[in-house]
Amino acid sequence: MTEFPPDVHSLIDAAVAEDQTFNDPTTQAVVPPEIQGTGMLRAKATGVLAGVDVAIAVFKRVDPTLEVKAILKDGAPLSPGDDIAEVRGSAAGILRAERIALNFMQRMSGIASDTNRYVQEIQGLKARIVDTRKTVPGHRYLDKYSVRMGGGYNHRMNLADGILIKDNHIQANSFREMGLKEVIQLALARASHTIKVEVEVEGIEQVKEALEAGANIIMLDNMTVPEMAAAMEVIGDQAIVEASGGITYDTVRAVAETGVDLISIGGLTHSVNALDISLDLEFD
Repeated sequence: MTEFPPDVHSLIDAAVAEDQTFNDPTTQAVVPPEIQGTGMLRAKATGVLAGVDVAIAVFKRVDPTLEVKAILKDGAPLSPGDDIAEVRGSAAGILRAERIALNFMQRMSGIASDTNRYVQEIQGLKARIVDTRKTVPGHRYLDKYSVRMGGGYNHRMNLADGILIKDNHIQANSFREMGLKEVIQLALARASHTIKVEVEVEGIEQVKEALEAGANIIMLDNMTVPEMAAAMEVIGDQAIVEASGGITYDTVRAVAETGVDLISIGGLTHSVNALDISLDLEFD
């Protein structure tokens, strides 16, 4: 079973408290406590699984007496009808935990499935699909975990993971009459030896400035594919290159073919389509 950091367990606790699982008048009124059941978490759509261990943790949190067993592991491909996990025990306990367990697993599997679709689109090329910090507050670890389960890679987990200079950082230094090159040099001078400096650029002239300043990573932001190709001619192997902004299933392969190293897609985590998964329950 996957080991999760304390903040994930805190998130589960918050979800349980939010849903008032221990104050469910529907279940209390119509489901006698002695009724036992067996529930099967089952895929209803094609995709990639993520979140099965989180779902298990939810069931055990709501009712520690439940017996829960994973049938598939995170990262497994899913087809409609595939059995994912089985939960046995108090029918009331299963019903109280059902919605929370599905909420986590459907969201996480949606992220993994979307990520995998992008990964498949660039098969055979060197570029990696990476996420962003555009995550639901409190869900960052699980969102980024789900990206990995789909075959993608993680960008910064948080602000402390690296230096990423964007247009607003440049503007914030305009009063000091510092341009892109000077801000990059300032960041390099102040950065720990363990931290890389990345800079967002929007045109060839900024690409040249970033190279002259010694940026470790250059982000090509909202450029067209021809503009990216031209930028790559200038950059060569002088820096790691990330492409970002408006990249879709239809354009991602063309972007990868320019030779960039990373393709970041915010939509992986900020515009999630939940994967359809159900709990089919039978009573003893």
